[in-house]
This record gives sequence, structure tokens and C-alpha cells, in this order.
Amino acid sequence: MIGGYQFPSLTTIICGLFAAYIIQSAWTLGQLFITPDCPDPSKCILPLIAKNPKLQLLAFTSQKTMPEYASDLHLIHHVQDFDYTMEQETTVVVPIPRWVRNNGSMYLHIFLTSRGIDPHEWGSVVNDENSVYGLAHLTQYHIPDATAFNLLGKEKDEMGKPSSQGWKPVTHFQSLVVFNILTDPVRLPRKDMPYDIGHSLRLHPSGNYLPVLHVDRLSARLRDLVEIKPSSKEANLTLRYAPISYGKLRLWMQFEGALTPMAHLGFTVKDLDEVKGIFSDTNLYFLFITFLVAALHLLFDFLAFKNDISFWQRRKTMAGISTSTVAWRAVSQIIIFLYLMDESTSLLVLIPAGIGGIIELWKVTKAFHIKFEGWRPRFHRSRTSAESVTQALDSQGIKYLSYLLYPLLIGGAVYSLMYTPHKSWYSWVINCLVNGVYAFGFLFMLPQLFINYKLKSVAHLPWKAFMYKAFNTFIDDLFAFIITMPTAHRVACFRDDIVFVIYLVQRWMYPVDKSRINEFGESGEEQQQQQQKKKSKKE
Repeated sequence: MIGGYQFPSLTTIICGLFAAYIIQSAWTLGQLFITPDCPDPSKCILPLIAKNPKLQLLAFTSQKTMPEYASDLHLIHHVQDFDYTMEQETTVVVPIPRWVRNNGSMYLHIFLTSRGIDPHEWGSVVNDENSVYGLAHLTQYHIPDATAFNLLGKEKDEMGKPSSQGWKPVTHFQSLVVFNILTDPVRLPRKDMPYDIGHSLRLHPSGNYLPVLHVDRLSARLRDLVEIKPSSKEANLTLRYAPISYGKLRLWMQFEGALTPMAHLGFTVKDLDEVKGIFSDTNLYFLFITFLVAALHLLFDFLAFKNDISFWQRRKTMAGISTSTVAWRAVSQIIIFLYLMDESTSLLVLIPAGIGGIIELWKVTKAFHIKFEGWRPRFHRSRTSAESVTQALDSQGIKYLSYLLYPLLIGGAVYSLMYTPHKSWYSWVINCLVNGVYAFGFLFMLPQLFINYKLKSVAHLPWKAFMYKAFNTFIDDLFAFIITMPTAHRVACFRDDIVFVIYLVQRWMYPVDKSRINEFGESGEEQQQQQQKKKSKKE
């Protein structure tokens, strides 16, 4: 405070920056959908597609990115009268040459040319004044998925363990290619033309620009890759076409242009594939909602971490807090993190899980009064009377819980070992532990609920951090259907909703008593008196 002026809190600043970011992002995205203003036809480039030209579609495969001769190409698809105003899809059989089977590369060349051009005359196809062209990669080096097998069954002998070659990238075939044509008759200015559209244009001798052919890189997903084995002679290729609007085409070009910088920042191929899925598998309107929800998720994550850390830093006593629940959260968070790593989950899910695990471990040091002298931990076992009461209630809740939990965990582990395939013994151990966390993790919330019930109070809980986390549980419900993650992790998102509702019921049942001393040694009445004294001094 300077001269009676009180600076805004960090939360207010962060929320203000967040609102400014949302407004700026919405303005930037909105600009992509606004067509250029070009009232003077002499200063504009007009679209040839407005004249409804008759065009044919040609699709060739080649082992070269820039084939020179007709012998370098193989025609796999030909549509004499191509209707570019209608969505369509076709599946063709693509021969796999021996060179490609030996980890070679293959490309798809898509041409839109004048109707009547002989597809076997390569020079006519390339030099046609109406020809537009698109290139797609049909092969990609990728590590095959690890093989799962029954650790105790006969399948282990028949299938065998994954060989070391399974960890080396081999050639995969892209079984789906999506391409689009800009069908909006948009006039483009000769000056101040959008860069993303300008570099894709080809002019007709008449001065008009030819139809813009766009190969959708966002739809090239890992799930559509098919491993090419030495015995593979051919593969099925699905060609999917859809007309595209001016705004969506620019938006897709912007997203595709962002993939390369993301790769340079360290995003793996799997992470980029998850980002592609958000765009290619989502309705355009729902996509904008996803952007807003994702930004809110990041904001709530930050505020939850900030308030949680602030609460535990000021914490002087563990009265009313279940230490077993704190320890369980730390252990379960580490197990979940190891499980997500074993499943090669996207960094979008893995990084928050890792940060959460570090914070939970720090809470354990606070809950059990652990202090480090150098690298050696020191336990301070002195407890207050309130902490002793809480510990007794906590031990009572854990005792009853263990009668149910341990048999379920052991039974689930034995069943998984006998009947469920796994990649390795390590994978079996992690899966058993994480199944216990996901299936019975909410049971470890019962001791805290039991303590709340016995104390008839919830004032000892970090409600600010808890509310931010609760908001994120509802956001996680949405992302559970968008981001690829293990099914158990997806179901756990909905389990948290139940726990949140129970805590809300307890907060309603046990209203705050202003005269009661809180965990910081202060009462609500004392805080109000201190605030009134500060105001009177200012006046």
C-alpha cells in the first residue's frame, strides 16, 4: 500500500490478464473469418470457381516428391466429372512397392485439372492452365505399439515378448487422406492479401485465381497408420473430400503452421497428434468452446495451486486434517503419474499430473512435521491435543476401511495377472496399483469425511483451493471425451464429481461458527475486529 492506495492482489492481476488474453484471442480468430474488403474489381483477384468450371480429379502415388516422368507415377483414382460442391469419400487399393516395404517413402499427388485431359499424359496434366496440385505423405516412420500378452498364460509362449525391433521406428502407411477445395467465391485484394491464402494461389491466364486445393494435415492421425511389413503387397487408402469455407481454411492453415514450432519446443509426435485430434475431431463451434474451457482450466489450475500452497504454508497445526488422506493423495498421485508414463499419455495430461505429485509430496512434509537438515529428514512428533483427537478419528476410519480395501486390491491383482494381457511385469504392477487408485481411491476420502462428521466442521479445509479444483473436475469431464487418455483415468474424472458433491453437502450441514478458533489460532470475530481497527486508523 502506497499513499493509501492498495495494489490489486495477484489473483486479480492474473484474472485481468486472462480476460485480456481471451478478448485478444477472440479478436484474432474473428479476423480470420472476415473476408477482405475489395469494392474495386480492378484492384481485386476474382475466383475462377465462381464460373463453375468443369474439372476432373486425379490421384497418383509416387516414391518421389517431384516426379519427372509418367513412369514415376501410378494412377490410383480418377473422377471425370468431379463435383467439388459435395462431400464424398472413396476407398482405393494402393500397391506397395518393394522399395517402400524396405522402409522407403511414398507420396500422394492430387491434381484438379480440366475435364478431358488424358491422365496418362503427364505433361498435359502438369501444364494444364486449370491444374491445381496438392501433396500428401503416405508413409511415416513410427514406433509400433508394444505387444501385450498374458504373463502366466499360454499366449506368452505363442505370441512372445515384444522384440527389440518393436522399439525402432518402421514405415507405416497413412490410410486416410483428407483434402478440401475453397468453394467460397471470395474476392481477394491485390494488395494486403492474407499471407496464408496468398502463398497457396495459382493464377489463371485470364487473371482469376484457380480453386485453392488444400490437403488437411490435421486429419493425418496416428490411429490411421498401418504398419508396412515385408509381406505387405497392398494397402487400403481412404480419400475423403469436403468443400471448405474461407474462414475455416485460414483457421486450419494457422493451426497447421503452429505444428512445426510446437515440434521444435519439444512436443513429441504423440503430443502433436493429440492437438490434431482436438481440431480435426471437433465441430468448429464446439472447438471455440473447447478453447475457452481449456483456458479456464489453466486459470483454475494456477489459482488452485496458488491457494493450496498458500494454505499449507500458513498451516500451524494438523487439527481437523486427515494425515492418512494427505499421504494417500501423494502416493496415488505418484502411481497415476507412473501409469500415465507407461501408457505414453499426452503431455497435456502428464505434466499437470507430475506437478500435482510434487505438491502432494510437499504436503506430506507439512502434515507429518518433517523437516530436512541437509538431506536427512527429521520427524517432529510433538502433537497438540486437537491433533491427537484428529489422529484418533483418522486411525479409526482407516481401520474400518482396511477391512474392505485390502481384499479388493489383492483380488483385483490376482484376477488381472491371470486373465488380463500386459506388456511386462512392471506394467502389471503399475496397472494393479492404478486400478486400486482409480477404483477405490475415493474410499480414502472417507476418513476426512468421517473427521468432518465427528467434528461437525469443515472450517479446517482449504476451501478456496478446493473450489478451484472442483471447477476443474467439471472441465475434466469435458476433456475426458476430447483428449485421448486411458479409460480408467477418464472414469476417475467422474468419480471426483461425487466426492465434490459430498463435501458441498457437509459444508451446507456445518455452517461456519464465527466464534470458533480456526486452524491458524484466530476466530472470525477477531478477524473482523482487526479489520475494523485498520479502517479506523486510515480514517
